[in-house]
Amino acid sequence: MSSKLDSPIQTQMAVAVMRSPLSTEYRGGNKSIEGEKQPAGRRRVFVQTDTGCVLSMELDRGDNAHTVKRRLQVALNVPTEQSSLTFGDLVLKNDLSAVRKDSPLLLTRNLIHRSSSTPCLSPTGRDMQQRDKSGIIEILGQSNHLNRMKDMVKDVVKAIKMGADPIPVHSGLGGAYYFLNSRGENAAIVKPTDEEPFAPNNPKGFVGKALGQPGLKRSVRVGETGFREVAAYLLDYEHFANVPPTALVKITHSIFNVNDGVNGNNTQRKKLVSKIASFQQFIPHDYDASDHGTSSFPVAAVHRIGILDIRILNTDRHAGNLLVRKLGSFDQVDLIPIDHGLCLPEALEDPYFEWIHWPQASIPFSEDELSYIAKLDPAQDCDMLRAELPMIREACLRVLVLCTIFLKEAAAFGLCLAEIGEMMTREFRSGEEEPSELEVVCLEARKMLVEREELSPSPRTDLGEDYFQFDIDCDEAGSDFNPKMAMDDPLTRSPKPIFGNGYARSPLSKLDESIEEGEEGSDGEYPEGPANPTHDGNIPPVSKLSVSLKNTMLSEASQKHQTYFGGKSDTDAYFANTSSGHRSANEQLPASISFVKLVDMTEDEWTMFLEKFVDLLYPAFARRKSITLGQRQRQRLGTSCQF
Repeated sequence: MSSKLDSPIQTQMAVAVMRSPLSTEYRGGNKSIEGEKQPAGRRRVFVQTDTGCVLSMELDRGDNAHTVKRRLQVALNVPTEQSSLTFGDLVLKNDLSAVRKDSPLLLTRNLIHRSSSTPCLSPTGRDMQQRDKSGIIEILGQSNHLNRMKDMVKDVVKAIKMGADPIPVHSGLGGAYYFLNSRGENAAIVKPTDEEPFAPNNPKGFVGKALGQPGLKRSVRVGETGFREVAAYLLDYEHFANVPPTALVKITHSIFNVNDGVNGNNTQRKKLVSKIASFQQFIPHDYDASDHGTSSFPVAAVHRIGILDIRILNTDRHAGNLLVRKLGSFDQVDLIPIDHGLCLPEALEDPYFEWIHWPQASIPFSEDELSYIAKLDPAQDCDMLRAELPMIREACLRVLVLCTIFLKEAAAFGLCLAEIGEMMTREFRSGEEEPSELEVVCLEARKMLVEREELSPSPRTDLGEDYFQFDIDCDEAGSDFNPKMAMDDPLTRSPKPIFGNGYARSPLSKLDESIEEGEEGSDGEYPEGPANPTHDGNIPPVSKLSVSLKNTMLSEASQKHQTYFGGKSDTDAYFANTSSGHRSANEQLPASISFVKLVDMTEDEWTMFLEKFVDLLYPAFARRKSITLGQRQRQRLGTSCQF
């Protein structure tokens, strides 16, 4: 594996602030608040190192990143040289005014070789009480949406003080714990971010990554599943899909796991340790969907969960994270979706929808469901998430916007849940992973955008010093790594295309020739569909576009796949040696190809891309409808011929 995939920081690039990222039809809600400065008075923050150590501290008006680092070094005895203090996509320097009250910050190291032999030296016992004045459980952020969680937190804290010990959850790949209420009942499930799969303090042997590096899914970083759990709850308006209330917390207890970094053994048993964790209300249930026949599941429940999964591009909706609760007699049940840590990836991923082949998913949406979908406003969603979860990355928000637009347009066109899910899901043919129909549309929209930029080139002037992209495919640039220097370094510069004069042309420009070749050798007919007022003859049929993609993009993706996963690099060997036989992240990561990235576009390019994207959706929907009708006709023919 290339060593460049194991760093939380790559090339310094501008993060395009999505103030009005959509076409006129989709604009709405308040303007982006990402650039607004917060009051610079005294406020509390929670700082986490990339090994999982957590410390709360009060920031004064004159404090800066160097002040925070010095306090961490004194309190936790952790090295802070050659490190960066990050807040989502921001790298904090002198100005900390963008940091809000009760926000989580992450201290990442820029060293090319991260030693995993140094355990997390969290403050313990009397030392912690002297240095960390926060409570046992503190909700991060000041959201009004989480008011209902405050009473639950108080009850759990009461139970802890009464001596009620949490219960470790032995299933799953990451660390999780049931915390009890004052009545001795399961009240919440807590998942520390540094105990995720491949995180430094994973209690089940899945180790080998620092916080901020690519995780179980390459576009979801280690340590960032917690805020995604909260995002899924916040996006579940009106409790439509039944997501349990979830908050991001700083929580202190002796039950948590801390590895020594060499062999995964716990080093601080029975000592107090502070963690950043997701805190989700425990919902009593009877079993999960894997233990029950799916035919009895309510159509409405399946649809509502599917609608949420599409919006957030859930890459992990399997039967085990759908809880089933009986409702009285007559075999009536309700579904509760949990485990949303692998949603909202930083690039378009191959989702996993367990419900995609359930018969309920092929039933058309009800009027209530169509009305709910029509009211969704992705611009307001982004504004809300920036306000509630300021550490969320711009790349995640763009995925949310794209998938929400796709859902809204597909539902209005008349597609059912199964058809929408199939368009988002990749296929494997002849051993190769092909882009989904959604990704095909995105690739063609980017091609059209590149061609437009080449006709009217303009230099990019939006590169700033404070905003840059943390790309998920990132380079290690040595112990003296400077993000600003990486812009001019060809060894660390991202290979993906950048629009504008003087930059390399996108490989998608080769699609023209492939489309012409596909027209000569393909007998596929483009189905007639509803008229699209913005569609013109310059947009090629998606059926022919898919042929061109197979000839151009997949060969390049296969080469990248072989480069990234074909053999072990020095970094792989390093992690393998330091894990002492434990399952390292580099050995366990599944192969994954990213066909489409969205965050490398400027705001203007992003707006134009979305306009082209919407234009291209109508022929894609019509083709999907024709495929579905053809499958149904073949099924009816097969039934009528049975004697």
